[in-house]
Amino acid sequence: MTVSAKLSTHLDSPVILDGALATYLETLGADISGALWSADILLQNPSLIKQTHLDYYRAGAQVAITASYQASLAGLSKHLHLSEEQGKDVVRKSVQLAQEARDEWVEENTAGLNEAETAQVRGGLFVAGSVGPYGAFLSDGSEYRGDYHLSKEDMKAFHRGRVQALVDAGVDVLACETIPSFTEAQALLELLCEEFGAVEAWFTFTLRDAEHIADGTPLAQIAALFDNASNVVALGFNCTPDDVGLAALQKLRPLQEGRGWKMIVYPNSGEQWNAAAREWEGQRTEGGQLAAKTRQWADAGAVLVGGCCRTTPEDIGVMRDVLQGGR
Repeated sequence: MTVSAKLSTHLDSPVILDGALATYLETLGADISGALWSADILLQNPSLIKQTHLDYYRAGAQVAITASYQASLAGLSKHLHLSEEQGKDVVRKSVQLAQEARDEWVEENTAGLNEAETAQVRGGLFVAGSVGPYGAFLSDGSEYRGDYHLSKEDMKAFHRGRVQALVDAGVDVLACETIPSFTEAQALLELLCEEFGAVEAWFTFTLRDAEHIADGTPLAQIAALFDNASNVVALGFNCTPDDVGLAALQKLRPLQEGRGWKMIVYPNSGEQWNAAAREWEGQRTEGGQLAAKTRQWADAGAVLVGGCCRTTPEDIGVMRDVLQGGR
């Protein structure tokens, strides 16, 4: 089953995404302090990546997002001196680990089922290939500002190799995520439509406020950009405060009418990243408060719901209990 087929059927509840990768890896003992963050763990300790995906599947996630967010070919070349093909191998490894975790979860949960029943279970679980923004490569927080300037062709060249590796490795959908810039969204969309038209994708943006993405582009302009993009299954927001994400969903919902894409949201834990001090500040959204907000996101129209920075498998379990009645 494709993601679009899943979303076009009558859903009893939203599809549940996984939560944070890098910050959860820290709790498993990984050092993500380097410029490549979790992408470095793909080479140093890939079993931790697989364990993270498996923990999220066990918690109730139906979609695992690969550890390729920071694995741009330019970044792998700059920091590890890898060739283009070696960089693509790293990206493909991120997909393989998520697929192995999915297969392990299926094996754990299909004892006694026949082949067709097992295939049905497996068909409800997806691997999304993370495509992080150019700002993540810069490692200066600009994925929350969108204040970088690259020509459209240079932007396509930056993203092309990683997208190709993700597609070659068999992802179910591309997660073009944490996008702060209208021009970067344009370039990515053109790249996908011109060179990877058969591959489904979602686009999620960082926000300046509830009505504008990080670079100040109004949501109405973002929605219109995807009018003829039949391979884009969802638009929404990630790596944003949960209350701002809710308000933005409420602003985006009227713009969705008559358009083919659905809405998606996976906010941060409630804490805020202080880039100058390089530390997290504020309070986590947990327990009953998280359950209430999860219901609000679904009621606002999101049909893909999960977590971003500092969220955990336990948080995804809360979302599962709210949205699927504990199944």
